[in-house]
Parts: sequence; structure tokens; C-alpha cells
Amino acid sequence: MWGNYCNPYLYDRLFTFSFSLSLSLSLAFIATQDRLFTMLRLRQITPTLAILLLVLVFATVLTSNRYSHWYSYYPAETSTSPQPSQGKVHVLLLSSWRSGSSFLGQVFNQNPSVFYLMEPAWHVWATLHMSGARELRMAVRDLLHQVLKCDLSVMDSYLPPRSKASKLFMWSHSRALCSPPVCSLTPPGAFSKQLQCEKLCVNGSLDSTVDACRNYSHVVLKTVRIFELESLYPLLRDPTLDLRIVHLVRDPRAVWQSRRKLANDLVRDNGLVLQQSKLKGLEADYRVMEEVCRSHVRIHQRATLNPPDFLRDRYKIVRYEDIVVDPLGQTDAIYDFTGLKMTQPLQQWIYNATHGSALVKHPFETGSRNAKDVSRAWRTTLPHQQVRRVQQVCKDAMSLLSYRAVNSDKDQRQLSLDVVLPRAVDNKFSWLPANITKHQ
Repeated sequence: MWGNYCNPYLYDRLFTFSFSLSLSLSLAFIATQDRLFTMLRLRQITPTLAILLLVLVFATVLTSNRYSHWYSYYPAETSTSPQPSQGKVHVLLLSSWRSGSSFLGQVFNQNPSVFYLMEPAWHVWATLHMSGARELRMAVRDLLHQVLKCDLSVMDSYLPPRSKASKLFMWSHSRALCSPPVCSLTPPGAFSKQLQCEKLCVNGSLDSTVDACRNYSHVVLKTVRIFELESLYPLLRDPTLDLRIVHLVRDPRAVWQSRRKLANDLVRDNGLVLQQSKLKGLEADYRVMEEVCRSHVRIHQRATLNPPDFLRDRYKIVRYEDIVVDPLGQTDAIYDFTGLKMTQPLQQWIYNATHGSALVKHPFETGSRNAKDVSRAWRTTLPHQQVRRVQQVCKDAMSLLSYRAVNSDKDQRQLSLDVVLPRAVDNKFSWLPANITKHQ
């Protein structure tokens, strides 16, 4: 109940404090128990002692309630996989900044069966930006959990009172927020147009957004603010969610090249990733790349190397470079994994979006471009010294994800040299779970 009125991060800290207080008082109680029992036998209970006993009882009860809730919220590790929730499928698109997630998000978004929101966890980081990513992961997890269930009351902690749907981050990138019942602009089955939506759909209410969410068979959320799978375990155990995780990765050198163009826009996020480190400039950027690459390794290994039962068959990793080479084939595989159906208009939209020549001005815009040329632009634009450094800090991720290092400026610029390799057999790289339950 308090989650609707208090910041969830501060709420957690409050109870952590109560636990510490209870523990300290308990230790003090134990240390003085001989004297206490003597006083009780002599009926010498002073006002100070009475206050101490009352505070101890209060703190103990408060902590007990908190942690009984904690253990009820986090079921035992042996919990079985939850059953599908009345046919509704929930998808988390996990990625990192500048990895093609805006495009893949639109591949989901333009499907008429999908309610899509782009980066709702942005609100957590924007509101609590004085903390670090590690401290905010539970607040991010809780927000994603509620939004997947079409409960937007969690946004009360991050939005002004009586906010419109247009206060949601990148709201106009969501087809559902440009369509009835939120807005009459985009009729059922039509593709949304972001610029028109920004002008004509600003007055949609959050209540109508909740109604819309409940009417779709799939809820898809994109986020770049998850760095490990363990924080998502409560979502995977929740029997009311049928959660699938699509993990999008990209060649770190291409990510670096794209990040360099937007270095000023990423300063605040960098600070959170680095736990408010004092690093600045290129060194801070390299350190962020190292953290991002490590997170990809952690997520993939947790999902594929002896994963817990509730995670089996609910994870799919996709390389951006494979999407740009075979967009329709890769989309079919992703749709198959998430229980979505391809349509002829969607096929045409995907083809147009990956084979055009238009320039994209906004960093999150997904206009028609030649995606293959974009994916290898780093080879002709980046100084080789920067490429070597990125290869060094992302060595493990590049090996795991089958990206070949270039050892000279000549190799880097020789485009006939393929740096995206087929998956290696010996690294246990899992592109698609062996057993997938299809949702018709």
C-alpha cells in the first residue's frame, strides 16, 4: 500500500534501518540481561528501562512484518515455472544503450497484438538519479513488475499528480498510446506515426492507458537498465505472468561508435552505471562499456548455464547484426518465441525499415535506413586506437558473442573481412531454447 505514496527505494531503506535498530537493541538487551533480570526480581523498573523495552518490542514487530512480507514475495528457489496467465504473454526486451533496441522495440510495437512501452524504467533513474544503478535495481524491478500487470499506479511515485499518458517516457513511440481507447488517431491494424501522435494524442489519460493494456494479448517493455537476471526472479516466479526475456546484444565496437555521437546525452546514465564515480571523459566511457559488456555475459550465463527451473525456455538472445542480415527470418524466430504472428503488412514494414536510405535525426527514431551499412559504420569511422581499447575491455563478451577482434587499422577497414562469426559450438551459446511453448 505504501508503494503508492512513498518512493519504493526509500521505503526499502526505512525497513532496512528498522532491522538494524532491532538488531542493535537486541544485542544491548542480551548484554544487560543479567542486570535486567535482577531488577525485575527486585521490582525496580525505571522509566528508562520501560522506554527501552517498548522501543525493542516496536522495532522487532516492525522488522518481523517487513521480512515476513519479503519471504512471501520471494518464493523458494525450488518454485516451479508459473503457468500462462489466461493466454496473456509478457515480454521484457533487455538490451543496452545504442544496441538497436529502439528498432527491435518497434518490431514488437507495430504488431497489432502488442501493448508496448519504451523504457518505463527511465522514470526511476530520472527521479532517483543521485543513487547508483545497484541501489535502484529493486525499484526498477518493482516498476517493471507492476507495469507488466497493467498496473500504472506505481507511476504515482514518479509522475506529477493527475498526469496524462503523454508524461510517460517516449510515449509517442507506443502504438497503443496513439490508438483507441487512449487516442483515436491510429485505427486498429494501422501503423502508428510518431510525429502525428505527438501533436494529436497528448491528452490521453493514464486510466485509458490501463484499459488499453488489458485489451492486448501481449505486453512488451523495453529496458536498458537491467544488469543481471537475479533481480527479475520474482517476475519469473509470479504465476500471474507468462514472462519471456529477449536479450538483444550488439558488437561493442558498433555500440561505442554510436555512443560517441551522443556522449553528452549519456552523462547522467553513465554516472548511475559507474555508481557516481569521479571518472570523466573517455575513461568514464570505457568503464561504462566494460560494465555493459560484463552485464551481457552475466545475463547470458545465468540464463543458459544450469539455470533455475523457472528460467528454462524463457530466454532468447539475439544479435543485432543477425537481424540486419536477415530481418524477416530473425523476426519470425522472435515472434515464434513470444507467441506472436507475422502479417504481410508487418513484413513490408520491417523490410522498408531496414532497406531505406533516410537519415535519422533523433537518437531513438527508427526511420527507414540501410541497417547493414549502419551496423558496420564503426569500421570506417572509429580510430583504431579506440577500437583496440573497446576490444580489450569487452574481450570476454566479444568471445562469448562471437565477434572477431581486428588487430590492425588495415584489418579494421577491410570490409571483406567478416568480424561477425557464426556461433561457436564450444562456448555453449544458446540462440533459442530447445523446448518452446507456442501460444496460438
